[in-house]
Amino acid sequence: MNLEKTVDQRLKDLSSIGSDPTGGMTRLLYTDSWKQAQEYVKKQMESIGMTTQFDKVGNLFGRVEGTELPNETIMSGSHIDTVVNGGTLDGQFGVVAALTASQLLLEKYGKPRRSLEVISMAEEEGSRFPTVFWGSKNFVGIADNDEIKDIEDAEGYKFVDEMHRQGFDTNEKQIKRDDIKAFVEEHIEQGSILETEHEQIGIVNNIAGQRRYNITLKGEANHAGTTPLNYRHDAVYGMSKMISKALDRAHEIGDPLVLTFGKVVPKPNTVNVVPGEVLFTMDCRHTDKDFLAKFTKEVEDMMRQTAKEMGLDIDIDLWMDEAPVPMDDRIVKTIEKKAKEGKYNYRIMHSGAGHDSQIIAPNFPTAMIFVPSIKGISHNPAESTEFKDLIEGVKLLADTLYELAYK
Repeated sequence: MNLEKTVDQRLKDLSSIGSDPTGGMTRLLYTDSWKQAQEYVKKQMESIGMTTQFDKVGNLFGRVEGTELPNETIMSGSHIDTVVNGGTLDGQFGVVAALTASQLLLEKYGKPRRSLEVISMAEEEGSRFPTVFWGSKNFVGIADNDEIKDIEDAEGYKFVDEMHRQGFDTNEKQIKRDDIKAFVEEHIEQGSILETEHEQIGIVNNIAGQRRYNITLKGEANHAGTTPLNYRHDAVYGMSKMISKALDRAHEIGDPLVLTFGKVVPKPNTVNVVPGEVLFTMDCRHTDKDFLAKFTKEVEDMMRQTAKEMGLDIDIDLWMDEAPVPMDDRIVKTIEKKAKEGKYNYRIMHSGAGHDSQIIAPNFPTAMIFVPSIKGISHNPAESTEFKDLIEGVKLLADTLYELAYK
């Protein structure tokens, strides 16, 4: 096998399925392009000697039975869906990498001692329907079927109807597998650390926890020209003070803490009225659960005190509270061992973004390999990685799977 040619062709083939006329990729769960992509991967799996099957919701598996320990499975893969008008690497590169690394091993060493399996997960992004990690949640047996009974996409298509249209269903009972001994997911970084530090590989030891808030401040709307500053109860002024204080404190603390105020909705949102109400969001992430809780409590207390001092009412709604997810130390050390042996240019790092691995890790031993993202861009048609870095990632994944499945 010509590794470079194979990776290039598979990425080009997959990127042609669901290519967006405006650039980039749009391949959403249970659309025809999604099914076509899964069928393409299925044929590629079969072409390298894998036995294939779909599960009840559309996760695709390709498997080679182990010669000595067939009931111990080493798995790699990622998700096949995309965001709307996304790039050509997020998700599908992990599928291509797993498939190609497995082919490399099978051609070079024959069948493995332990079973080797590639998974192309049905959905991770939550871009079509209001649910996320549908593929990995079903894979590990924790999906809530009640969650999808009545949901629909922006065009009114029901989740359940679209699932049935593509030949899948949730009637089958989920059974958590007991044979998975390791799962390794390869992914683009979706950040700029590796590129900035001139490194080709990131070995992920933790996926950051995150807390997300909707915060509403209420003051009093009034005339912008006739209301003196000292008489105002300006909700946006209160918000600006809170954001400034919180971000200053976050900068004092530094990495791996990140804090983002990404959405602001003032009311009445007009040029000549003092805003009497404002909704804004806060996204806070850290790799330590206790520190994340302590810091966000500090920010909440500061916001309440600031609101009190300014005569504003405040409502703080914590609507997402995801704990950090550590990767399996044994697998992380295995990847690092192979990185050292192969003289890969690497670093140990955490992931600030969520991935299927955060769902899988509490259930099966899991780790991740990152390759750089040019300018840190992802979820965008400009998403890109130097081709030589993609190849280095596939090689290290193959080295890791060899250590786990063949030894």
